[in-house]
Amino acid sequence: MPEVEITFVGSGDAFGSGGRLQTCIRVRAGGATALVDCGATSLTAMRAQGVDPGEVGSVVITHLHGDHFGGLPFLVLDGQFTGRTAPLAVYGPAGTRDRLHTAMETLFPGSTGVRRRFEVEVVELDGAGGARHDGPLVIRSWEVDHASGAPALAVRVDAAGHGFGYSGDTAWTPALITAADGADVFACEAYTWDRQVRYHLDYRTLREHAGELAAGRLVLTHMGPQMLARLREAEHAAAVDGLVLDAGML
Repeated sequence: MPEVEITFVGSGDAFGSGGRLQTCIRVRAGGATALVDCGATSLTAMRAQGVDPGEVGSVVITHLHGDHFGGLPFLVLDGQFTGRTAPLAVYGPAGTRDRLHTAMETLFPGSTGVRRRFEVEVVELDGAGGARHDGPLVIRSWEVDHASGAPALAVRVDAAGHGFGYSGDTAWTPALITAADGADVFACEAYTWDRQVRYHLDYRTLREHAGELAAGRLVLTHMGPQMLARLREAEHAAAVDGLVLDAGML
């Protein structure tokens, strides 16, 4: 296995534009497996691509919208019904613990009171660059500009001298410069080509700032219909569902 392997299990927006599944990015390093975001379609995407949900030791959530967070109840219940025993760590913004409890009770009433063979630990990130260690993984976060009823974050997962960063959903903010700095791969939202949508990033704006993002490779993701229609005109590579990158080879 490569030192750090990044798989875009889901690369789509909230609405399945282009037939893409919602955000779910697997990071594997040093025997550890993390998901960066776990949208509502994530379990389906993992099954379709032969990704074992039981392998996932931690989930890093950028913000608490369903297309980035809504797959967590399904992931937890999948572990319950498949006999999982390994703990699952969930890293997310302030409010993640309460939102996960509410989501599970809304989707599967009574599910939070069930005794499972594994623990689900929720760790709320500071959004100020503080480091959290999860085995070989180092997780950091920075608050960005996206309304979701709780802070929204750009995140970074580093391991074995390599790094993966993700913008999450956000309007342009200098926090992205910090999150991308030194990353082998920085995945960044490009929701539209040039139409400005509040709390989101269009490709024209991203392209203007791309030189400030000191990452080895910038990969576009979370693209809506306007962006997908003009993707061949883009100067940067775009993710697709199932894309695998080896950070050590970039």
